[in-house]
Amino acid sequence: MSYVWFGAMILFVFLEAATMGINFIWFALGSLGAMISAMLGAQIWLQVVIFIVVTAVTLYFTRPLVKKYFNSKRVPTNADRIIGKTATVTEEIDNSKGVGQISIEGQIWSARSEGNTPIPCGSTVTIVSIVGVKAVVK
Repeated sequence: MSYVWFGAMILFVFLEAATMGINFIWFALGSLGAMISAMLGAQIWLQVVIFIVVTAVTLYFTRPLVKKYFNSKRVPTNADRIIGKTATVTEEIDNSKGVGQISIEGQIWSARSEGNTPIPCGSTVTIVSIVGVKAVVK
């Protein structure tokens, strides 16, 4: 069984190297723990339990640190900056027709109303969220 766990560990390390994020390293560590237990003669059920426990413990204790240091350079997008700001409706917003545009800070956005109420052209609205590439306004 130690060869199986070694193969799993190699697979998880390969997957980790192939992806752009930290996703599979915890499973590789769990495989390492299970491989060591197999080499020491543990039964298969105990190897699986060790794999699960080591994976879960390392994931629980290290994931927040990894997220903090690897995602620290996140730059807000334009969508993040316009939520909560006011905009002017440049094309009537009508969810049933699937039409509507707003102008905010010199940019034109497709828009939908928060409710199903049409909003006439020229109205002032507040952006409450972004769904895909459309601003949701009220």
